Amino acid sequence: WRNVMQMLESPSPLAGEGLGRGGRLLANAKRMRRNPTDAERALWYLLRARRLCEWKFRRQVRIESYIVDFICFEERLVVEADGSGHVESAADLARDAFLIGQGFRILRFWNRDILTNPEGVLTAILAALEPPHPNPSPTRGEGLQEGAYDG
Repeated sequence: WRNVMQMLESPSPLAGEGLGRGGRLLANAKRMRRNPTDAERALWYLLRARRLCEWKFRRQVRIESYIVDFICFEERLVVEADGSGHVESAADLARDAFLIGQGFRILRFWNRDILTNPEGVLTAILAALEPPHPNPSPTRGEGLQEGAYDG
């Protein structure tokens, strides 16, 4: 009976609770989607519903033990909206290294730039989405073709 009562009192895994770090991350991502910063709200308005040349973006997505602000999985592009708390952040450097190691490219924009120069931000994002990419992905068959090495 005691075990049944403990189960009833435990947090719901469907709510992202009680699942350790992964559950907390999921709950945090949901909270961040419900309460975006002004810059995140403005950028999401421009990226959502395939508004940027039909590119599909998602927001506040968990990747392993990190949450990214915006992501286009098709092109493995992460877009971050950062405030002054991210200046020279060791945590951001570690996170970026992990994401790059997973084959993602990362664009970071200051919140102020998103709010005052949205056209410039969208132009930079679009340039990163359109080929050729500066770092071809061998997992998607990009890069040098067989016999194309001229060294």
